[in-house]
Amino acid sequence: MRFPLLTFAAIAAAGAAVGWWITAPDPLTAADLDGITGDATRGEALFVQAGCASCHIGPDSDSGLLSGGQAFQTAFGTFYAPNISPGSEGTGDWTEAQLVSALMRGVGPGGYHLYPALPYTSYENADPQDVADIAAHLATLPVSDQPSQPHELSFPFNIRRTLGAWKFLYADRGWVLDAPATPEIERGRYLAEALFHCGQCHTPRTALGGMDRERWLQGGPNPNGRGDIPGIAPNQLDWSDKDVAAYLKTGLTPDYDSAGGHMAAVVRNLSTLPDKDIDAIVAYLRAIPETAQE
Repeated sequence: MRFPLLTFAAIAAAGAAVGWWITAPDPLTAADLDGITGDATRGEALFVQAGCASCHIGPDSDSGLLSGGQAFQTAFGTFYAPNISPGSEGTGDWTEAQLVSALMRGVGPGGYHLYPALPYTSYENADPQDVADIAAHLATLPVSDQPSQPHELSFPFNIRRTLGAWKFLYADRGWVLDAPATPEIERGRYLAEALFHCGQCHTPRTALGGMDRERWLQGGPNPNGRGDIPGIAPNQLDWSDKDVAAYLKTGLTPDYDSAGGHMAAVVRNLSTLPDKDIDAIVAYLRAIPETAQE
């Protein structure tokens, strides 16, 4: 009887070790960022395009400070956008490399997992130079001394270590559109899948909150519980290319309705792009593979 118990104990210990390894944070290393230095001037436009202020600006939007505090209610609890201004209550004590690692790997400076309310499963596909430029620009912005509000999450989602298993399932998945047919579509893929992280809102979620990549951009329930987010895959978007481009630039639909909610902020960010980038996003939306539309 003793042998089976010892065997069971050994198997349990091995399973625990594997689980601990799988759930360990995996930050970027110095080698990953070798030779990369952020350019704050270039990062200004990228900061807008990545939509950082849309979530992290304080509830008093007139202040313009990245003091955090916006609430995002989900099935797992309520997430509060943190202060990311370059002060002691925000990211002022973080190095540029730590900021890049947070955005691309979802790992904080102390080696802890960050919650995927930060869309690092999209930013992980971004060019590290672009992300470093964003981090450099962030360091030039006004400071807020508003402490970040802790998330209000139910068990076991309040245990950060469990995010390692979540990342094992949903992070580091690469591109949805593997082989863009043209440089224009490739540029649109970069903007839509990485920098603008369109899939984070327009793609349905699994029971564990990961993007269901088999239903890419098919729309779904608003994670905040108010209505639905429309699908924008080719089988759901019957507007002309011209109409889609006009909406992305102005927020106006062909019926002269206008974008509202968070999409209004997205349109403001999109409007900073040159026309060729808007056209590239439209080309990408038309090129999404059929298997992602079923």
